[in-house]
Amino acid sequence: MPRTPRLKSRYPYYLANRPVQANTDLEVRDKYSGELATRVAMADAKAVDAAIAAAAKAAAPMAALKPYHRRAVLEHCVTSMRERKDELAYALCVEAGKPIKDSQGEVERLIDTFRIAADESTRIDGEIVNLEISERTKGYRGFVKRVPLGPCSFITPFNFPLNLVAHKVAPAIAAGCPFVLKPSERTPIGALIIGAVLAETDLPGGAFSILPCRVEDADPFIEDERLQLLSFTGGQVGWELKARAGRKKVVLELGGNAACIVDADQEARLDFVISRLVSGSFYQSGQSCIGVQRILVHGSLYDEVKKRFVASARKLKTGDPKDPGTFLGPMIDEAAARRLEEWIDEAKKAGAKVLCGGKRTGSMLDATVLERVPHGASINRMEAFGPVALLEPFDDFDAALDVVNDSEYGLQAGLFTDNLTHAMRAWDTLVEGGVVVGDIPSFRVDNMPYGGVKLSGFGREGIRYAIEDMSERRLLVIRDP
Repeated sequence: MPRTPRLKSRYPYYLANRPVQANTDLEVRDKYSGELATRVAMADAKAVDAAIAAAAKAAAPMAALKPYHRRAVLEHCVTSMRERKDELAYALCVEAGKPIKDSQGEVERLIDTFRIAADESTRIDGEIVNLEISERTKGYRGFVKRVPLGPCSFITPFNFPLNLVAHKVAPAIAAGCPFVLKPSERTPIGALIIGAVLAETDLPGGAFSILPCRVEDADPFIEDERLQLLSFTGGQVGWELKARAGRKKVVLELGGNAACIVDADQEARLDFVISRLVSGSFYQSGQSCIGVQRILVHGSLYDEVKKRFVASARKLKTGDPKDPGTFLGPMIDEAAARRLEEWIDEAKKAGAKVLCGGKRTGSMLDATVLERVPHGASINRMEAFGPVALLEPFDDFDAALDVVNDSEYGLQAGLFTDNLTHAMRAWDTLVEGGVVVGDIPSFRVDNMPYGGVKLSGFGREGIRYAIEDMSERRLLVIRDP
């Protein structure tokens, strides 16, 4: 960037569309240096209740907004975010420790997501239902339209604090739903900048509230019956939240331990395959729900893939994420890095071999590659959510599919193959939310249906699919006189 932006000394939260400077602060620290970066106003239980009450009151005026009005709001967001893209990228780099190039990429996706939502806001169509299926229903006509579900509750994680917020906020506006949002207390700045952009629009009062708050004050986000939908992205605590959510609709995206298969016919494409595997395994320090964790390579290619993959991992530049040359920055905190270090040690004691990495300094963990990891080891069975990849050879393709399926998670899987039969068999066999052929499971475009099965959750993001969750069908029947 030509000039480094500056963070404000303090950011307000947003209650019923308006900025609020509260008496209680949340400190946000630079994830690389540990220095205090800024402070954020914290909402208390009273503010959370007021936000939900305002959202309930805003349900009717939000539903009444014409599609062209919703589109105009979203297009304003696109324009304003483009003007603030350097500020957004820098804030993300500081608060999440995400390398600046990756931060700039996430800002572009943020803008894309709002742009897609602007388009989809005027495509929420209905259908005509033929009711004349027997003599009894002669003269009856049926019509169906989609109407906003009502006030929505959103809880978002730290790893994509811009685009994962966008995947809830943008479709809510497109659908005509007011919302309350609790961003991660580790990375609240980006969500609050989005709040500042939304505050520039003419959304009805109470249409949105963005409230960093303590966990003990967040119960109403989950339990309040005035809220009609809970959309949560995060860890396995999501299942507990679902149990507490009562009658409201729930959408969960809860991570995975994504596998990627390299088939026997990929020898000529190994340069591309290796580059993509390295990116998927170590991008943003592996802190992605669809980061490459388990790599299964056909035995005929295994030694060559191992050699090149390990060599590439060793070359990755680690350090200050503000340096444009840095590929691997810090994990979100030292506790996360220490957990992975313990899982690596557990795998080693069970017979795994460390091919590179495995060393931790504070919240920095080197790019780590393991082989011969027992399937029952925590680092194979659980979501690593860090810069660790596991290599494993296979000889039989169907057996490799079984290994991929031998997981409690099912978000996305990848497959490098030129064999159409293998590609279709993987699509038919793998119990995943998505199968990516010719690339890594980390691939995502913001208009595609994205979500998982098993412990990875249920429901789908991707603007059109999220709008479906945030709306419901309303039937009209007319009888000819």
